[in-house]
Amino acid sequence: MSALDQRFPLGDSVSVGALLDELREEPPGGRLTVGDPRVVEFVTKFARKLLAPALARRFPELASLGFFLRKGELSKSLSTLETNGDSLRFPRGLVFHVPPANVDTIFVYSWALSALAGNSNVVRVSSRSAGAAEAVLEALNAAMEDVSPETAATIRATQRMVTYDRSDEVSGALSLAADLRVIWGGDASVAALRKYPLAPHARDLTFPDRSSFAIASVRGWQEAAPEQRKAAAEGFYNDSYWFDQAACSSPRAVFWVGDAAGAQAAGQEFRGLLAEVLAAKQHVTEPAMAVQKRVSAYGAAVDGLVSSIRFDGNALATLELADAKVMPREWLGAGTFANASVASLDELVPIVQRKDQTVSQFGFTREELTGFVTALAGRGVDRVVPFGSALTFAGVWDGYDLLSEFSRLVTVQA
Repeated sequence: MSALDQRFPLGDSVSVGALLDELREEPPGGRLTVGDPRVVEFVTKFARKLLAPALARRFPELASLGFFLRKGELSKSLSTLETNGDSLRFPRGLVFHVPPANVDTIFVYSWALSALAGNSNVVRVSSRSAGAAEAVLEALNAAMEDVSPETAATIRATQRMVTYDRSDEVSGALSLAADLRVIWGGDASVAALRKYPLAPHARDLTFPDRSSFAIASVRGWQEAAPEQRKAAAEGFYNDSYWFDQAACSSPRAVFWVGDAAGAQAAGQEFRGLLAEVLAAKQHVTEPAMAVQKRVSAYGAAVDGLVSSIRFDGNALATLELADAKVMPREWLGAGTFANASVASLDELVPIVQRKDQTVSQFGFTREELTGFVTALAGRGVDRVVPFGSALTFAGVWDGYDLLSEFSRLVTVQA
């Protein structure tokens, strides 16, 4: 029988049957509710651990996570849960999360919002997770020492993060026991997990393969002050390089919108500023990644997708698209960006696919962006955010209002 390593709360290895039996027991202090004070207490103590300066310096992405989990932010998220006079909101029950291994913190956002909705949770943490993921697990376990005994007992009884080798027995049992299964990590992950049946009342919340791109207004760039341009380059660096451009919301192409001559000049200045950021951050490109980028770039050229290639050291590769309508969406290696110019946002509308998730933008007015999204009419794009905010997680993700998805409504009429 496959054993599960209990990573949070720390505990002895356990069988999947024993784990599920424990989660089915009534927790100390009673079952969790939506916005349960015990969960809020624990999550806010955990957030303080993440915001400790030493940890935030080592893993900047954890500071963003810590900010998202502050008490004020949790209250703001809970306030968005609307009910009418005939409805009461309750947890879904047991939620099984399967996050990706390549984005170290996504499992925490998913888990925290589900716990905040009052659910018991089992999160599978990949055995390949390292770095920030290990720091998160350490912070979670340390936070157990800072909360009241009642809260600690409740968290221990209802929340589990486990690691186990690939196992039909374990994944099948957790899937069948779940009221909601949350699958991150791409099409292959979704397909692999869907072979395990759910209970008839349960359902999946899936986050399949997605792709993202950036848009920059030539006019907006020309009108921006020098410090705004530098901030844009730094924000773009954060969006792209924190997870080696592998995050679904990291841009893989940049479209300059405006006249062609202005786009060329703006793009050249932008790449120079980005190179300065890379130097200031002392960004290091591993040899294998440098090779990957060149293989991908030359492969795109052989396929006729690009008209020219520019390498700025090993950290930045720009592939000028032969046709702006043919945008490569696959990951080509960290710091590899397709580049093109278009006269207006309208030219991008036919290019967008349902797979496209985030559009990072610089220099546009809200009216211009609203017009662009309206023209898309739901064919793709779930969020439009400024440079520097692509990786900022929100309670609405991939078009899902997560707190609503993690809870359910009961209608009561007299």
